[in-house]
Amino acid sequence: MALKCVAVMGWPDSGRSIASGVVFNGVRNSNGEPRKIFVSLGRFSGPAANQKTGKSSTGNDVPGKLCRNLVSLPKPLTISVTPNDGTQVRISFKGSPGSFTEDAALKAYPNCETIPCDEFEEAFKAVELWLAEKAILPIENSSGGSIHHNYDLLLRHRLHIVGEVQFVANFCLLALPGIREEKLKCVLSHPQALASSDIVQTQLGVARENIDDTASAAQYVASNGLRDAGVVASARAAEIYGLNILADRIQDDPDNITRFLVLARDPIMPRTDKPFKTSIVFTLDEGPGVLTKALAVFALREINLTKIESRPQKMRALRVVDDSNTGRAKYFDYLFYIDFEASMADPRAQNALGHLQEFATFLRILGCYPMDTSL
Repeated sequence: MALKCVAVMGWPDSGRSIASGVVFNGVRNSNGEPRKIFVSLGRFSGPAANQKTGKSSTGNDVPGKLCRNLVSLPKPLTISVTPNDGTQVRISFKGSPGSFTEDAALKAYPNCETIPCDEFEEAFKAVELWLAEKAILPIENSSGGSIHHNYDLLLRHRLHIVGEVQFVANFCLLALPGIREEKLKCVLSHPQALASSDIVQTQLGVARENIDDTASAAQYVASNGLRDAGVVASARAAEIYGLNILADRIQDDPDNITRFLVLARDPIMPRTDKPFKTSIVFTLDEGPGVLTKALAVFALREINLTKIESRPQKMRALRVVDDSNTGRAKYFDYLFYIDFEASMADPRAQNALGHLQEFATFLRILGCYPMDTSL
């Protein structure tokens, strides 16, 4: 079974969400006919409707307005290839020059042009407005865990994951030239950087002040000439803002790894000649064993899961159901994010998602991309 096409389509009706259609060969219905799987980015998912009869491939009625909209769906996006060295590629990121996120972007695309943004949302919008070709954002850290807000942004926006970067951060203690450690009264940095270098700060007996970004903290100390303040940031930030490195590798865990995602407007072509990873998000009906059933579609095909994350749905966080014992009960409606080690060009992955779509109430492929095996 081979991947036939990957397409991103938009409903002309503004009230309907965007949908991503993934059409596979080899997946068949119970009657033996080939089946097309449409993975939805919005509220509609399931077999495609016949434009003339208004019937789906399963024989169910489909709303007439939806059938009319199907006629005018735009053509699939073109899948393009970007040079690996990042030549002429603009990458947006949250933070100031010298941040660890910018370091991660330069690791993946050494010759790229980076575009600093004040917020993660702005980094997404820079790509959507064609101000940048790609965006990079942290998604999880080996000591701090998942960055939940960025999972919400992945669902809110329509960018595709096209790569990942595993980055080992080297935290440095910085200060103005001529300032010694014993002169410091406070240390400024991002909350995660401060938490990850707790031992050194405790030994110094300094106060801690949260700043939105490590490089912004370095810029603030340098521009204001704060002689009693230190910074936890990168060595490159020290070079950019003219600070001295008082101590190197001050992180509590020497293997402090942050995983970043690279996003683009268009997906990349999945391949099988190198390790690929696929990220999806889906929802399920309430019921015993439903999540176990969902995860089993991967285990049955010996597909390794590398990440499972759940997030309450923002628009309908609580679901009220009837319970024969206690009357009416309230449950959270959850989104499940999963990363698995398989390319969408792999028949195992195609069959797994075809199986999952049979009982998932919503399913979206966030991206299929090469794994970063550089660590």
